[in-house]
Amino acid sequence: MSPKFHAPMPDRVTTTIAMPANATLGILGGGQLGRMLAMAAARLGYKTIILDPDSAAPAAQVANQHIIAGFDDPAALADLAKACSRITLEFENVPVGCIEWLESRLPVYPSSRSLANTQDRLTEKRFINSAGIATAPFFEISDLSSLGSALSMINGNGILKTRRMGYDGKGQMFIASPQEAANAFKALGEKDLIVEGLVDFTCEISVVAARGVSGEFAAHDPAMNFHEGGILRRSTVPAPLDGSLLAQAVVATRHIADALEHVGVLAVEFFVVADTHLLVNEIAPRVHNSGHWTEAVCPVSQFEQHVRAVCGLPLGSTARTADCIMENLVGEDVQKVPALLGEDNLMLHLYGKSEVRPGRKMGHFTRIIPAA
Repeated sequence: MSPKFHAPMPDRVTTTIAMPANATLGILGGGQLGRMLAMAAARLGYKTIILDPDSAAPAAQVANQHIIAGFDDPAALADLAKACSRITLEFENVPVGCIEWLESRLPVYPSSRSLANTQDRLTEKRFINSAGIATAPFFEISDLSSLGSALSMINGNGILKTRRMGYDGKGQMFIASPQEAANAFKALGEKDLIVEGLVDFTCEISVVAARGVSGEFAAHDPAMNFHEGGILRRSTVPAPLDGSLLAQAVVATRHIADALEHVGVLAVEFFVVADTHLLVNEIAPRVHNSGHWTEAVCPVSQFEQHVRAVCGLPLGSTARTADCIMENLVGEDVQKVPALLGEDNLMLHLYGKSEVRPGRKMGHFTRIIPAA
């Protein structure tokens, strides 16, 4: 039975700084998230320019222009700034200094503040705790001695992670012995590391929400997520949990968004412990894989919501018209496409990637569950 929870309607705040129709939105990053942002922007009457070093970037297939350059290329950033009215990004690992340089010339959302607090796992955990929100125990690791000391305080085991650039299970290793600790420390580069204590959690949920330029807020219903090999396999909506717990997750997400003064979509992942309380796992200051289902069963998807937020438009409805399950197509899963297209009540989205590799997200589909 679906829990009695629906995310509240968005705040209705009318801004006077909306980006005009036919203006150009710059997008840093040309992967599938940038692609879906460009598609959403086009539906709202905006042009887009992608900046990405990959000449085969999927987003370039649907954007108006593609600047092929690194995110720290001064000439490319200058060209982007001249051509755009506003700039956004599809992922958080753009150098903060580059965002600060762009911010001195035009509006950039999310801001360098959001990125500075979410690029580094240690900084992020400290920020979350400073906002009064609980996380798993964590420790900064500078050498093997500090790793040993930290492990002694978390029952001798944990997850050693790089502080930056890890995603989809990359840049992290489970450790449960001194030898495993030494091996992991070496394998992960011997610097800029964090160890996190293990959490005995029931499940993981995520809240995908948006905050507008004027502080207005809207959240989609929390999803329950299932991972395989560190990669999100599927998201189920509604999450089959008590409605009051889901409401707490939305409140915590808003608190984080406000504390960051974030503009745009962000996702907050939570561990659900004993079905009674929440720990924040991580923040993604951008559109998120666990929100892809919104394009199938919501009037306004997370991608359109992000474009609305960063362009100064009113946030849209997050009402959900049906229950659903979103599943990623990873690697050879893409061979399922012909069979999937034969199903009723299914929305398929492929990312335009020509090369199939193990662990590479090739697309996703959402099974829509009709009301009984």
